[in-house]
Amino acid sequence: MEIVRLVHTMREIARRERAAGAKIGFVPTMGALHDGHLSLIRRVKEISDIVVVSLFVNPTQFGPDEDFRAYPRELARDADLCIAEGVSYLFTPEADEMYPPGHSTFVEVEGLSDRLEGASRPGHFRGVTTVVLKLLEIVRPTVAAFGRKDAQQAVIIKRMARDLMLDVEILELPIVRDEDGVALSSRNAYLSPEQRKAVRAIPRALETAREEVAAGKRSHNDITGVVRGVLAAERLLRVDYVELVDAERLERVEELAGECLLLLAVRSGETRLIDNTRLRPPRKDKKDRQQRT
Repeated sequence: MEIVRLVHTMREIARRERAAGAKIGFVPTMGALHDGHLSLIRRVKEISDIVVVSLFVNPTQFGPDEDFRAYPRELARDADLCIAEGVSYLFTPEADEMYPPGHSTFVEVEGLSDRLEGASRPGHFRGVTTVVLKLLEIVRPTVAAFGRKDAQQAVIIKRMARDLMLDVEILELPIVRDEDGVALSSRNAYLSPEQRKAVRAIPRALETAREEVAAGKRSHNDITGVVRGVLAAERLLRVDYVELVDAERLERVEELAGECLLLLAVRSGETRLIDNTRLRPPRKDKKDRQQRT
């Protein structure tokens, strides 16, 4: 595996590989790799000739009171994991490489970026879409993989790629969870043992929502209400939001009729975690509606 630190070097490598007919698979990350990241790498490796992983803690997606400086940086460990997975190139630029002096251009997907995570973290998705577009232009992948845990991010990136007619396939891959059901996240490392026990309520709340839908619940307030109830029972958790939204437009839905996303954000101490699940009515609902018409 080759570690690449400079933008122009990574760009030249990408040009050379594409000219040779190679299919480039790409996994952008902020490092502190875990099995969720590795699942993306493994999937991309199955369908690509070479695999590029980027490791860049992007300053423009962090707010002034967020954890940019504290975010875990473990280059040696991450490099070893990438070597073990057969990654071809590890791209690790510095901030001044990605944002040279005088940088003043940003990318924003209007209508999707200012709600949910965007409302809680103003400017966050402007930073995400800007750096992702830069990385895609540098690496020039055939396919790029993103995890479904960051569901709103995946929706926004797919919309950006479609709207800007980017020549890349965006893969959205399933959430990877620990044995206790908690979604893998680099920020889990911040949790104390007591907090880690408390956040088990997050997957439990999502499972309760799925059970309620299976039992016939359809309204936004009923579904989000049971989720909030499970989370509120844990004194170490503070709910930021729980919302049921359309899976593509991310607009609030008052009644579950098609595929929707149930999204939540929770704090435990200073650590903020997000999670989600896809919900849809059982097929018998559709049959019942057809019979009534």
